[in-house]
Amino acid sequence: MKAVVITQHRSDYPQPIRFTAGELLTVGQRYEGREGWQDWYLCTSAACVSGWVPEQIIETLGVGRGRAREPYCAHELDVEPGQLIETLRPLNGWYWCRRLSDNELGWLPAEVLRLQD
Repeated sequence: MKAVVITQHRSDYPQPIRFTAGELLTVGQRYEGREGWQDWYLCTSAACVSGWVPEQIIETLGVGRGRAREPYCAHELDVEPGQLIETLRPLNGWYWCRRLSDNELGWLPAEVLRLQD
């Protein structure tokens, strides 16, 4: 689905967590904050990089342990109002997106987008 950016967004994470399917993860705290952003967990990859991961991507192996169900990257897009976006996957208040001007992929919070028909 196409969308237009209505509010600037800048990533706070210059070194995002990324991993492959099957990689073991250390699963930490559940995100507590904005309404609609439930079910994100602070995970650490085998490369010792930490970041927020949607619950749907984590297979629970026990307390504080998990395995990646699929490849994942927490890269967020830096965007300006008016930019056109293609939303590819909604998860927990965010969208995995493609910026149409350069095909860069990344996450954006739903509130910075206006979906188009």
